[in-house]
Amino acid sequence: MMARARQMQQMMKQVMAVALIGLLAAGPALAQEAQTAPVPAPAPAAAPPPPPATQTYAEEDVLGAAEDVFGKGAEGLAEIVRKTFKDRGQPNAYIVGREAGGAFILGVRYGSGMLYHKVEGERKIHWTGPSVGFDIGGDGSKVFALVYNLNDTEDLYRRYPAAEGKAYLIGGFTANYLQRDNIVIVPIKLGVGWRLGLNGGYLKFSKKGKVLPF
Repeated sequence: MMARARQMQQMMKQVMAVALIGLLAAGPALAQEAQTAPVPAPAPAAAPPPPPATQTYAEEDVLGAAEDVFGKGAEGLAEIVRKTFKDRGQPNAYIVGREAGGAFILGVRYGSGMLYHKVEGERKIHWTGPSVGFDIGGDGSKVFALVYNLNDTEDLYRRYPAAEGKAYLIGGFTANYLQRDNIVIVPIKLGVGWRLGLNGGYLKFSKKGKVLPF
């Protein structure tokens, strides 16, 4: 019995010795494999989202467009644009055109030009309007108008109440406000002619020119 136990112990020692030799022999190979195993590349960072497209005109863009109408460095133009931006912020549309009018107590004016909308592009536009008041004379004007809160250009084709007072001879810049609901229009004009007085009325914008100003 004791001989069998000794024999079993001897066999266990031999098995353990063989296993130890195998581990020692495989160790360097395992270490080298661990060193040469490729390190996975980090996942690429997600691309930043594109900046939102601006839907309004910056002050320098508006001033540049106005100078194309009235001439670069026109006296008083930059001050009017800066004041309008200070009061109202950035417009999302503007109008470039010409108008002519006359008055003797009762007055009329006719204008046409192009509407430039930041989102919807450009289109032809006309406007007419009667006025009444202590107003006399005739004038022709280049017009550059800033338009605010015009989310849909179809909303422009309505009547806009106006109240303006002006007195200028042989040119000069003027600006006044037209508003209906949330839409605000600020026409900046450089007139040629003679017009003196105060008047009240409205402007009506349309897609086609009209003979009657109403």
